Amino acid sequence: MTTRLNPYISFAGDARQAMEFYKEVFGGTLVFHTYAEFGQTDSPMADKIMHGMLETPRGFILMGADTPLDGHRPGNNISVSLSGDDDAELRGYWEKLSAGASVTVPLEKQMWGDVFGMCTDRHGTTWMVDITGQTD
Repeated sequence: MTTRLNPYISFAGDARQAMEFYKEVFGGTLVFHTYAEFGQTDSPMADKIMHGMLETPRGFILMGADTPLDGHRPGNNISVSLSGDDDAELRGYWEKLSAGASVTVPLEKQMWGDVFGMCTDRHGTTWMVDITGQTD
């Protein structure tokens, strides 16, 4: 196995719903492991996600989990970036991710020449989409 760097997102109890949403956006195979599967059957976290992993047909890997009930501290120190030159593919992801989201930068041509947008989806994850090589 090669070394990989993957985004890992912590959720406050809605990891299953969030990861299923990302599967709807990107497709692929989604695997969940609950806290109960690892021996915490009597815990309030028993049915929550200890580890979730989405592997997409395009080779994206996104991981996520529910943090213990008192351990979730949302912040703005992580964003997930999608970039490339496939306009239709990236616009398709943008449309799904930005539905019901807080859009901070609309997906449009930027001063550096790319089409770029940024939003925080309905699960609190910030996404940046950059479409390179666009011309007017």
